[in-house]
Amino acid sequence: MATLAQSAPRFTHWSQKLPADALAHIPGETGIPVFGTTLALVSDPIGYGKRMHATYGNVFRSRPFGVNQVTLIGPDANELLLFDRDKLFSSEQGWGPALDQLFPRGLMLIDFEAHRVDRRALSIAFKPEPMRHYSDALNRGIANGVSGWGGKPMLFYPAIKQLTLDLAADSFLGIPWGPESARVNQAFVDLVNASIGIVRKPWPGTAMGRGVAGRKFLVELFTAETLKRRETGGGQDMFSQFANATREDGSLLDVSQVVDHMIFLMLAAHDTITSAASSLLYYLLKNPDWQDKLRAEAMAVTNGTGNVAYDDMTRMELTEMAFKEALRLIPPVPGLPRRALREFTFNGYRIPAGTQVGISPQITHKMPEHWPDPLRFDPLRFTPEEVAKRHKYAWVPFGGGAHMCVGLHFAYMQIKILLAQVLTRYELVLEEGYDPPWAPWPIPKPKDGLRMMFRPLAD
Repeated sequence: MATLAQSAPRFTHWSQKLPADALAHIPGETGIPVFGTTLALVSDPIGYGKRMHATYGNVFRSRPFGVNQVTLIGPDANELLLFDRDKLFSSEQGWGPALDQLFPRGLMLIDFEAHRVDRRALSIAFKPEPMRHYSDALNRGIANGVSGWGGKPMLFYPAIKQLTLDLAADSFLGIPWGPESARVNQAFVDLVNASIGIVRKPWPGTAMGRGVAGRKFLVELFTAETLKRRETGGGQDMFSQFANATREDGSLLDVSQVVDHMIFLMLAAHDTITSAASSLLYYLLKNPDWQDKLRAEAMAVTNGTGNVAYDDMTRMELTEMAFKEALRLIPPVPGLPRRALREFTFNGYRIPAGTQVGISPQITHKMPEHWPDPLRFDPLRFTPEEVAKRHKYAWVPFGGGAHMCVGLHFAYMQIKILLAQVLTRYELVLEEGYDPPWAPWPIPKPKDGLRMMFRPLAD
């Protein structure tokens, strides 16, 4: 457990450095000159994390991307950082080294009172009335999108990535994409890749250069859309809700804030949902008995139509459990960083103020003391009885505390509708002997696109 020293925070920006020897008392590695542990982490992040945990235990230091940091492993560590009852950790300064040039004012990169005010304003977009509107749009868009998937081998990842982008245009923006669709998609790809670019300057030809250029394009696009929605009042789409959201004093959010929040939430709806859907279908391909169970549930809930009514979402209990198990095995965000604003102690180690601190869902989600036979796909781990037996913070794919993913219910809804629309039409077929390799970083995805076939049930 943790204790902390009661002193005023003196670190106000992530670029403020700790003394070189400040973490010398913590076990770990500094890596090679210049690159630190960056190359080892980027080349095999899962293997690297497992090796560090096995070698040094639940507290270890490393030096990725030129930043000395401490990783804390386990549910207690997750609760400490995410619940943060003492306002000890800064999410803004934690994500800063990776994201400050890409998502400088997204909801994940603001802290404490400023975060509370903006989150409260934005939460209007996830109230029942707009969510009911999104469910109608998702049913319509997914049914149309998956109708052409049947009867031929295909790559699932690029297909679902395009579909989620189209769905975001409908539910989030309330407009169909025009010729800018490919450029929007590429901008998000470049933003994600830039987050782990080894060169941190936006020089031409670098990942960071492409990421910053992608952000510039999205800012221009979404600024124009924000102004348009404020002029017309907009509709039920999420962007209109954000554009016209007000703070507690009745004032509108700044246009730049709306734009930054929208870019960040579009990333979540586009890239993390794509990752989550891919991992879930991968495990259903590998476990056809669970595919059959979810199909039976979808048939019963939708009367065979595939259209999930908003009021029936809670009836898709097995689908939700399967989704949670896929998120356990392949969390879309493998690591969550923070920065300690004051000194604290965890597991007997003194962690000084100013330390970059991270937790690792991808390691904690497979700790055998919390997850017996941890590599096995078993959605029944998420029955109410099993959940009650576990530490509340043993499963954290959506984060937790004040920074719990604001769109998590939208994610559940989109996945339930996707599975219902797919499984009432198709059998998911995996090529014999095929097991696709996964790129685990920065957002997990099947390296070769996930080859599969959607065989129409009538066949």
